[in-house]
Amino acid sequence: MDRPAADTPIVHLEGIRRSYNIGLPSEIEILHGIDLDLHRGEFLALMGASGSGKSTLLNIIGLLDRPTAGHVFINGIDTASLDDSAITRLRGHAIGFVFQEHHLISAFTALENVMMPMIVDRNGGSDAIRARALGLLAKMGLAHVGDNMSSNMSGGEQQRVAIARALAMQASLILADEPTGNLDSQSADNVFDFMRQLNRDEGTCFLIVTHNLELAQKCDRIITMADGAITPA
Repeated sequence: MDRPAADTPIVHLEGIRRSYNIGLPSEIEILHGIDLDLHRGEFLALMGASGSGKSTLLNIIGLLDRPTAGHVFINGIDTASLDDSAITRLRGHAIGFVFQEHHLISAFTALENVMMPMIVDRNGGSDAIRARALGLLAKMGLAHVGDNMSSNMSGGEQQRVAIARALAMQASLILADEPTGNLDSQSADNVFDFMRQLNRDEGTCFLIVTHNLELAQKCDRIITMADGAITPA
């Protein structure tokens, strides 16, 4: 996959609309003409009340859903021109996901969980894949738990393993949906600090959905949604 120009936004949204139940009396438009750019090295918070459209927007940015109207560009590629298999490949290489629930595979070790996206992409493991996974765990301060079963780790450790897994494919964008929502305050601070350090060290763009204003205020920029639109800064 060709590398985009340095000044190309990772995400460029033009006039994004998303409706459900199209053509039915119950048709409703959730997103109303969203324009948004996300750039390399940014560390952003996405905030808004329940029902404001945050999850719908995140699904569109993450290529899990397609807009009803408008264009989604990822690393300069207009995704409207891609079929489903191409969308899946672009998502796998450009975007990583971290959720409130870590979704680790409990039967696997921490190291195996981080290796898994690379093994699936390349149809097998290798020393290089193992080395990258070990390096990511080390960056997350988890070099000592690589052989631990994920079910035997603390919530904060599990979430850091999930972040390492999201970075495995060298994604340029990490979408984090309430990544500290299930953690105690100390673990939440630690996870946030590790994400921030990765952002600074590797230039990975983070978009973090959160209801925690204190956490959001530590980000470079807060994007606020209300009633399916982005509110002026």
